[in-house]
Amino acid sequence: MKKRVKKEVSSMDAEKMVADLTQWLRDQTAAAGAKGGVVGLSGGLDSSVVAALCCRAFGENCLGLILPCYSHPQDAEHAWLVARHLNMPAKEIPLDEVYDRLVFLLTGQPYREGEVDMALANLKPRLRMAVLYFFANRLNYLVIGTDNLSEWSIGYFTKYGDGGVDLLPLANLVKSEVRELARYLGLPPVIIEKPPTAGLWPGQTDEGEMGFSYEVLDRYLRTREAPPEVKEKIERMMAASEHKRRPPLRPPF
Repeated sequence: MKKRVKKEVSSMDAEKMVADLTQWLRDQTAAAGAKGGVVGLSGGLDSSVVAALCCRAFGENCLGLILPCYSHPQDAEHAWLVARHLNMPAKEIPLDEVYDRLVFLLTGQPYREGEVDMALANLKPRLRMAVLYFFANRLNYLVIGTDNLSEWSIGYFTKYGDGGVDLLPLANLVKSEVRELARYLGLPPVIIEKPPTAGLWPGQTDEGEMGFSYEVLDRYLRTREAPPEVKEKIERMMAASEHKRRPPLRPPF
């Protein structure tokens, strides 16, 4: 993707960005010898924008996968709302039973819904990643990721979970810019306005877990301006998550 040079969040030309990202998806997929893309539909803003871009780029050669795993029922409802809105081929595969079995095999204890355990919480996006790649392999598609720059920069994603993808079309856009694209793409207002959540446990929200708002984070990423205590926290998170953004390290000899 093009090198980021923008400083102001509001300076984006949504029409041009959509056209550029659509062409970029086509070019990268063709270069890989693939026919289309598969995307996980969570019912959230980012996955909905990526789904809309995939429909523009690939037409019928795309697939939205709805993969609830102890998820709020509204998430799947919103995911289907987006799939129908876009006329996107979609499939729903509940993962609760698979997750239960895996948790018991790993811990010797049944899964207790509502328990906050990051190792167990991160199994959910990693299970979804495995399913996405199963269908990508069968269809000769690429897995199109949904992480945006705000999440990517501070490591707010699961390594080899939602971070385990082939292409990241939103990785140069902060959250507020993704919302601009959603409005331009005509996505349902309920999707645009809902509070962002990774759905890792009941009541979890992105901003609650991060400890600051997307507005503050976006402004920092574009201008490097933030209250001192928030700036320190953001930079600490960026440094601590560097390993998540780079390929596996090889010995220098």
